[in-house]
This record gives sequence, C-alpha cells and structure tokens, in this order.
Amino acid sequence: MRTVGLDHPHYKWVALSNTTLGTLIATINSSIVLISLPAIFNGIHLDPLEPGNVSYLLWMLMGYMLVTAVLVVTLGRLGDLYGRVKIYNAGFAVFTLTSIALSLDPFDGGPGALWLIGWRVAQAVGGAMLMANSAAIITDAFPARQRGMALGVNVVAAIAGQFVGLVLGGVLAEWNWRTIFWVNVPIGVIGTLWAYRSLHDRGERRPAAIDWWGNVTFAVGLTALLAGITYGIQPYGGHTMGWGNPWVLAGLIGGVLVLAVFCLVESRVAEPMFPLRLFRSASFSGGNAATLLGSVARGGLQFMLIIWLQGIWLPLHGYRYEDTPLWAGIYMVPLTIGFLLAGPLAGHLSDRYGARLFAAGGLVVMAASFAGLLLVPTDFGYPVFAALIFVNGVGGGLYAAPNTSLIMSSAPAEARGAASGMRSTFQNAGMVLSIGVFFSLMVAGLAGSLPHALSSGLTAQGVPTATADSIAALPPVGLLFAAFLGYNPIQQLLGSSTLHHLPAAHAHALTGRQFFPHLIAGPFHQGLIVVFWLAIAMSLVAAAASLVRGRRTAAQGVEVTLRDADPEVQKTTS
Repeated sequence: MRTVGLDHPHYKWVALSNTTLGTLIATINSSIVLISLPAIFNGIHLDPLEPGNVSYLLWMLMGYMLVTAVLVVTLGRLGDLYGRVKIYNAGFAVFTLTSIALSLDPFDGGPGALWLIGWRVAQAVGGAMLMANSAAIITDAFPARQRGMALGVNVVAAIAGQFVGLVLGGVLAEWNWRTIFWVNVPIGVIGTLWAYRSLHDRGERRPAAIDWWGNVTFAVGLTALLAGITYGIQPYGGHTMGWGNPWVLAGLIGGVLVLAVFCLVESRVAEPMFPLRLFRSASFSGGNAATLLGSVARGGLQFMLIIWLQGIWLPLHGYRYEDTPLWAGIYMVPLTIGFLLAGPLAGHLSDRYGARLFAAGGLVVMAASFAGLLLVPTDFGYPVFAALIFVNGVGGGLYAAPNTSLIMSSAPAEARGAASGMRSTFQNAGMVLSIGVFFSLMVAGLAGSLPHALSSGLTAQGVPTATADSIAALPPVGLLFAAFLGYNPIQQLLGSSTLHHLPAAHAHALTGRQFFPHLIAGPFHQGLIVVFWLAIAMSLVAAAASLVRGRRTAAQGVEVTLRDADPEVQKTTS
C-alpha cells in the first residue's frame, strides 16, 4: 500500500477515497441491523413481539443513531484540537474491534440482546469518530473550486450507505445473522491500515482546553431528549403510547432544560465545543436547519416504506413473510439509484453554478415525490411506485452535497471539525426524531380505526368474540412493529389452541399472506396521509432555509464563505 505525501497532487483523492470508505461503512451499519432484526432476534432466541422485549428492539434500532448524534460534535471538536486524522484513524480501529465483539455474542435471550446493544453503542463511538471528521478532512484537502464535488461524493456515500445497508443486511441475514457484523472486519482492517499510512493532518490547529462542562451538558441533555422520544413510542399504563409516562416527560423536559444550560455554558466559555458564533452566519444556520428537517423527512420515508412493503404490499403479492426484509430492500433500489445519479452531479455543478438553488430545488423535488406517494393506493402498481421513489432519490441527491458545501464553507478553517460534527449531529438527530415523530403519528392513526377492523375481521373468521376483543385491545404499536419486521403476528396472537378449534379454511385464511395485510391496509393508509403531508411541509421549509443568504461580517468573527459556496455571489462581491 503506497504512501502518498501531504503535498502530492494525488493526496486529495486518497483523502476522499478513504474518508468515503469510512463514511460508507459507518452509515451502512446504521441500517444493516434495521433490516436484519428478525434474523438477529431468531438467532438469540428472543421474541420481538413480547411486550417486555420492545425496549430491546428499540435500542438495537435507535441506540447507534442516538450515540452518533450525541458524540459527533465532541469528536469533531477534539479533531480541531488534536488532529482530525488522529481521531478519524482511531475511529476506524474502534469500529473494527467492536464489529468482532458483536459477531461473537455468546448469550441468548435478554443477555444476548444486552450484549448486542452495549457493543452497538461502542461501535457507534467509532462510527461517530469517522463521521465527525471525514467532511473536515475533505474540506482541508480540496480547494474551494472542487470542494462541492468532493463533499458530494462523501455525502452521497453517507446517505446511500443507509439504503445499501438494507439490501446487504437482507442478503447476509438469509445466510447467518452474525455475518452482518463480520462483513465489517476485512473492510475495517484495510481502511484502518490505509488511513494510518496515507492520511495527514493539514488543517489549522491551536492548543485549547477541553470544554468539559459543555461536553457533559450536551451529552446529558441530548441523550435525555432522544431517549425520552425512544420510550415515548412504547405503550404505558393502558395507553397506546408512553408520552404521559413521568419518566418520558422527565427526559423530554429535563433534556430541553439541560440543553438550555448547555447553550448558556457555550456562550460563556473561552473555547466552546459547540461554537455558537458559527450560527451568526445565516448560511450556516439555514444549512443546518435544512439538514435537520430534511433528515426527519427522509428518515420518515425510509421507515414508512419498509412498513408499507414488508407488512402489506409484499405479502399481498405472494412473498413469504420470512423473505420480505430482503425484498423490501430490493424494491427500494430505485431510491438509491436516483440518489447515486444525482448526488455527484449536483456536487460538481454546484461548484460552477452555486449551491443554493441545487439544495433548495432538491428539497422541492422531494416534496413533489411525497405528494405523488399520497395519490398511490396501498396496493399500488410497482412501476409508478418505483418512479416516485426514484424521483425522491434524485431530489435527495440534488440537495445533499450542495447543502453540505454551504455548511462547511461557512465555517472558518480552525472550526471545520466542530462544523462537521454539528452537521452530523443535526442529521443523526433528525433520523432519531423521525422514528419518534412518524411512528407516533402512525400509531395515533392506527389507534382510531385498527381495533374495530381487527375485531370485526377476526370474528368474521370464526374467532370467539372475547378473544377477538382482547386482541383488538392490544396497543397498535405491536402490530406496527410486526409489519416493520416482516412478521405475521396473527398466528402468535391467536395461539395454537384457538386456531385448532377453528375450521381449517378459516385457520388457513387467518395465518396466510392476505388476512393481516388487508386488515391493516386501510388504517395504515390513513396514517400515511398524515405522515406524508408532514414530510411535504418539512421539505418545503427546509428548501426555504437553504435559500437564506449570509453576509461576511468581521464583527461576527465568522468567515461567511459565500464565495466558496456560491460563485454567483463571488461575482457580485468582487
């Protein structure tokens, strides 16, 4: 493996290649577990539909995203102080070692789930090290005229990794659930050795004290807030969700209050981990607002499409429930293709024609695709569906790289690690928020109509009224997670004794591939309408935020690089 020096003309391409690999592996692992959860739960002999196991499911699903959201700013700031490449290289090593530990889970049941959750949290620390510093390393390595293209490649890899993980996880889980972690090991070893030999720090660094109070208040506040959202989805005290749970309220309110204290601390300390002065730049503020809203909308789409495909459409079209996770990933490939086609092109063109219109235009295209999905029936024709999610992917690709370029080019060189971490925090927090927001809206929609549909559908097949009513009274979140994981819960809910006393034709109908999808299709579509309207609103507000223009003001202490990000402004200010 040949070493390329810092001043070598090819160094920037080495930096781009390695950081893109690091970003790709980190984001693949945010979704590879998502699609593989049924195989993982079967492998450790844990029933995901048992009420007591919902917490395991949620923390396997959201723990990785929560930790990366909390740590990326801190690790980006540490990169500014001690070297971005040092933190990045350590991240590759941590990620590889924790992947080995995850694949060697020696336990079954709850202890096995806790082993996976704990090591996923540790793996997320490595992933956060990679994500926090990759954009800053690229920004240091490339001149302004090529920065949009380079960041475009990296950002496309980051978001495409979420979709690649769905397909890869489905394929590997069909073989053995442990392989979804083993696959990281050879890539991690190669990436670690390559990074240690080839990457060099060239960003501006100056010694400074670590902002311990800022780090602690930020970690505690954001963790409490996102954990409150995580537990708010779960049933509590006879209610369909847990938003009235005192612990959830304490997490939400306490998290907001601690984050307020964090802002106060950051405004007082000499060397803050989260330089609030960066938000004096309208470009930086608008870009990050667009990142958060766009991430919530995109995350909501991803989860709703998985439920739609795995729980309804694929079983209706003859696919076995065990196979739906794999095929859901495959049928979502047009989304990835659209993103991969538009992303690098938008990054390149934004270097020449300006980033704002590409970022805003991409979000408007995404909003239009959400509007199209509103008009599609639950049992849709696939060509129309594929075209709409392809358009959504194109919109995401048009927006992602220019938006990142606007954010990174609005930060002075010595704060690029912190700026990269802030961007990643908003992006990852948006994914966690999307689960809380969209699942809550969907559960609220199901709670109004699903119990009646479930009770009447079961009694029509000869199920005793008392049994049907007791099943209909269960919180709808369980059925929603069943659809999300590609399970048919009816056989488990009824039990073998009830099914044994029903006519064979009725028992076959209840446990077949048509009953459950038809049962939830109507209530699900009602919730889907609310979800997609919210996604449209978020996308349009994010588009408006992307168009906000800043001005270079010496008094602000921020270098607002409209010149770097928008060639049109370069003409008017020269």
